[in-house]
Amino acid sequence: MIQQRPKTEGLYDPNFEHDACGVGFVAHIKGNKSHAQVKDALTMLENMEHRGAVTQKVVTEQVS
Repeated sequence: MIQQRPKTEGLYDPNFEHDACGVGFVAHIKGNKSHAQVKDALTMLENMEHRGAVTQKVVTEQVS
């Protein structure tokens, strides 16, 4: 079975298709802000944990 690549449409260009493990982006195309975007971003973050896309910020104290 041979799969054909999708056609270029709008902002989508199949020439830019590649794996993007651990990358996420949430935005409104017209720059609108909403609580739904925050929910979507949090959901995306929760779903990326299984891919190792996590970090730990280490806080250190400086003694003078």
